[in-house]
Amino acid sequence: MSDQDKAADIHCSVLPSETLELLDPRSDGVYVDGTLGLGGHSEAILRKSSPNGRVIAFDWDAAAIEKSRERLKCFGDRLTIVRRNFSEIGEGLAEVGVDKVDGILIDIGLSSLQLDMGARGFSFQRDEPLDMRMDLRREVTAAAILAECSEDELADIFYYYGEEKQARRIASFVVQERMLEPISTSKQLADIVVKAVPRRFHPKKIHVATLVFQALRIAVNTELENLAGILERGVEYLKPGARFCVISFHSLEDRMVKRKFRDNEELKVITRKPVVASPDERERNRRSRSARLRVAEKI
Repeated sequence: MSDQDKAADIHCSVLPSETLELLDPRSDGVYVDGTLGLGGHSEAILRKSSPNGRVIAFDWDAAAIEKSRERLKCFGDRLTIVRRNFSEIGEGLAEVGVDKVDGILIDIGLSSLQLDMGARGFSFQRDEPLDMRMDLRREVTAAAILAECSEDELADIFYYYGEEKQARRIASFVVQERMLEPISTSKQLADIVVKAVPRRFHPKKIHVATLVFQALRIAVNTELENLAGILERGVEYLKPGARFCVISFHSLEDRMVKRKFRDNEELKVITRKPVVASPDERERNRRSRSARLRVAEKI
């Protein structure tokens, strides 16, 4: 992938027109962007809600915040950035003196910045330290999990968070390899997975280590717990008629969003089926190919 292609992915938000249409930001509204990243969705909301709409943007990645603050400085005090995970929505809104909002948008998962520029071991395309922390203030790294978890614990992580069918065999290989030397880089881990999974079980469309890397990232950053937190707590901060929009990227997340929206008596589901990217967007932006947008409205 060329640097030009990377730049295109980095600055191209997923499902931008569909998200704006369903969130429906207005000039008198206050909106939460729970995953600021490089600010693509925040910028779109701020432009659509001009001249007075506000965005309270959450992110716990200091590098993303620094870049977005500079890129979006033209919006002045219409943008407020909170360095917290979106699961801490209550604490974050209290810090900035906001009680209720007119909409929430969450774009879950790994940002292009972290994947292409973070040097934290999120990708097996380069040989990087196995860190995988989105927030460097957190203590547990991917390398620590690989070093300290039992074989059964590793198998559970790979199976439940990555839906990896070869989870137990991969966990066994990890334990064998770590007895020889610490597993500290992304290339080491990718090579172990390649060896562990018989060739006939290698997927055709993705790298054989993709689901293991996904599972470790989810475990390091407690992503499913954080998602459950915002789905439970976010609703109480929505005004009646406000929209709750969630973009997810794999089946575990999408099932959780679908269930939580369906079961919450304070919400009316707007999207009976998830909104997916158009063929044109899927061609332009690789990240959009697995994106699923679900929307509910506060009753």
